[in-house]
Amino acid sequence: MTGRHAPAVLPSPLRGRLGLIAALAALVVVVLGVLYADDRKAGMVDARIRAAVDGVGPPWRYVALAMDFLGEPAGSATLVVAAVAGCLLLRRPRAAVFVVAGAGMSVGTATLIKPLVGRTIHGDNLSYPSGHTAFFTALSLVVALLATGRLGLGRAAGTLVVLAAALVAGAAMGWAQVVLGAHYPTDVLGGWCTALAVTSATAWLVDRLADRMADAGRRQCR
Repeated sequence: MTGRHAPAVLPSPLRGRLGLIAALAALVVVVLGVLYADDRKAGMVDARIRAAVDGVGPPWRYVALAMDFLGEPAGSATLVVAAVAGCLLLRRPRAAVFVVAGAGMSVGTATLIKPLVGRTIHGDNLSYPSGHTAFFTALSLVVALLATGRLGLGRAAGTLVVLAAALVAGAAMGWAQVVLGAHYPTDVLGGWCTALAVTSATAWLVDRLADRMADAGRRQCR
């Protein structure tokens, strides 16, 4: 984070579209939170989706368990460390900061929302939104944004790559959470939208702070 010419983590062609998507995603998080506040059971949509995926056995259950591990502290830390190491090897310190901030802010936001909504599953376990889904979606968004910027993709192609990455990651982790009974499907949707809303805002903030620090550093050198 030491130069004006360091590549931005939020590519300028994508800022407008991702800003709109982030706003819509935040709205979905709020609406679902209000609808399922203090709920202790599956809604109609949740029940139908859970019935469709119920009873999954080997080998798919093992796949679900592996996905779930990637959202646990040990698994998520491993993914973040690997991503940060890759950024540093490519001499992209700003990107390394974004990896940590993007994933951390998404999980942190999901954690803060849970007691506010108060939705529970299996007793008193807070469930909305899904932190596992928020983390895995956020990390995939971070990687997709960095790849989009590095490849110099335009607005249409870049938006498609970023949204595709978010959709695949969110669907994979969300499926695992529902199959394992850890979350309701609407918890998963809430976690996915949390990542969409928070990651883009975090990217903008990282770029803004990095550029300000670079400007301050240059002024001190004069």
